[in-house]
Amino acid sequence: MIALVDYDAGNVKSVEKAVEKLGGEYVLTSDPSVVENADAVILPGVGNFGDCMEKLISRGLDKALISFASSGKPFLGICVGLQLLFDESEESPGVPGLGILGGKIKRFPSSADLKVPQIGWNNVFDCKGRLFKGIDDGTFFYFVHSYYLESADESIVSSKAEYGVTFHSSVESGNIFATQFHPEKSSDAGLKVLGNFLDLVKEGR
Repeated sequence: MIALVDYDAGNVKSVEKAVEKLGGEYVLTSDPSVVENADAVILPGVGNFGDCMEKLISRGLDKALISFASSGKPFLGICVGLQLLFDESEESPGVPGLGILGGKIKRFPSSADLKVPQIGWNNVFDCKGRLFKGIDDGTFFYFVHSYYLESADESIVSSKAEYGVTFHSSVESGNIFATQFHPEKSSDAGLKVLGNFLDLVKEGR
């Protein structure tokens, strides 16, 4: 059973619908014990980094997620769910992230030619890893974000994208997967990414 983490951070319904469409079994939960004992975890999220961390901490979900991450079972972060896995964000100075992976979240540079946030479709490249099985390099996915990942470890980066700067659009580190883009809003390609994750859940790895 997949624990789909509900911490009032938005975007849960669209993830639910996508998982249901793919035939995945899940439970929507804010219970730390359910998260720790699940077969897999999906951490979605939209909104402010600091607010999201506060909501996780207030429910005891921060410790549960850190514990689950070390279990070896599949863990998927989406959008802010990716950002929260890392050490810190320029959006909320002084607020530590979960620190499951090393790196920081930075704000896109402002310019007359670049609207922030990035909202819409963008192609990802240098794709590798298990989430991108059967997906062509350069495939377009849907993004909504003002901040981007700069991973401390380049080897865990599983795709990149361009928006004023080249940024890390997804990561894979052992059992930990995360995407800055929204697979649940990215049509067939996004469903393929989620389907690849569900296959890993079925395989138990």
